[in-house]
Amino acid sequence: MAALTSITPNPASSSSVYSNFRTSPLTLSSQIIADCSCLLSVRSGLASRQRLASRNRRCLIIRSAATKPAKSPAEEDWKVKRELLLEKRVRSVDAKEAFRLQKENNFVILDVRPEAEFKEAHPAGAVNIQIYRLIKEWTAWDIARRAAFAFFGIFSGTEENPEFMQSVESNFGKDAKIIVACTTGGTMKPSQNLPEGQQSRSLIAAYLLVLNGYKNVFHLEGGLYTWFKEGLPSESEE
Repeated sequence: MAALTSITPNPASSSSVYSNFRTSPLTLSSQIIADCSCLLSVRSGLASRQRLASRNRRCLIIRSAATKPAKSPAEEDWKVKRELLLEKRVRSVDAKEAFRLQKENNFVILDVRPEAEFKEAHPAGAVNIQIYRLIKEWTAWDIARRAAFAFFGIFSGTEENPEFMQSVESNFGKDAKIIVACTTGGTMKPSQNLPEGQQSRSLIAAYLLVLNGYKNVFHLEGGLYTWFKEGLPSESEE
């Protein structure tokens, strides 16, 4: 399995890359290119000599032969997901209606946020199955993804939880009444700025549920943000 295979300075330069790092501004660029290898380059230029910048450019290139895994159902285009959610008549409900359904109709709130967020606060009686988790593996692809997250200053990058549906099926039968919830909720409703609505973790989870035969799936419009704002019953595990 390929990992980070080479770190090479630009042959155009004969001086030390590192000494130049200490004396000139840095520009960092990150790109996942067509063959799914990861290219990270650090270029430095001499601001006072713009004409000589192209000749004096120092370049550090890190290459990885990481290959992206095949697309999963969760990575399907939002338009396709939305069409199925509408076809299966997945209803969006606000926080107060979700609470009423939970209290009077035996609906269960499925909180798909990361475990740490769930422990901080969640609706009373909710069940947590995270749809995304912290990146765990160290394959070439995972290393490339970590590098891409780090470029944007994110050192706790996430990935799709491959055990999500397995966990759902071990907790709920196909006829279970489920309200899927995340932080913001997203929406299937079209608007002028969002003609196809807005995708969210809870809507992705709802898509996976109906795709796998679940029949009574609702979605929390406005997300758990509105649940907490309304002062509805919540609890924590800390």
